[in-house]
Formats: sequence, structure tokens, C-alpha cells
Amino acid sequence: MSRVCQVCGKSKHAGGSITRRGLAKKKGGIGMHVVKNVKRTFSPNVQRVRVKTPQGSRRMYVCAACIRSNRIEKAVG
Repeated sequence: MSRVCQVCGKSKHAGGSITRRGLAKKKGGIGMHVVKNVKRTFSPNVQRVRVKTPQGSRRMYVCAACIRSNRIEKAVG
């Protein structure tokens, strides 16, 4: 399944996941220290929905943000 929104073009993005250990300074410790920094990907919440288009209804991969903001009109049935 393609993880790209066909309306806004939202797709996977790379980022990082930082693991920290230690007791925070405001809790009486010496501070949080970075132990591990791992690359990861952030995937959009893409769903397959029936969309009403001028040519008729068709199935499209649309992200949840586009569905919520009414950028598409869902087809009934």
C-alpha cells in the first residue's frame, strides 16, 4: 500500500527517537543524559476511502487530516 496522501501529498518523513536516562534536575537529580539516538520514520495516517469526484466515485488513499478538514467529499455506498 502506498503511504502517500493523494490529496495533499503527505508521505513518510525521517526523524529521531532520543532515549534519556537519569533523574531530572528539578526532581533533585543531576539531569537527563542522552543514552541512545535512533533514526525512525513517521508515517501519515493514510486510509483508503471512496471519494466523490466529477467523473464519479473512486477509491483514493487520503490522510486523516484531509478527511477531518473536509478537503474531500465521501461517496455514499
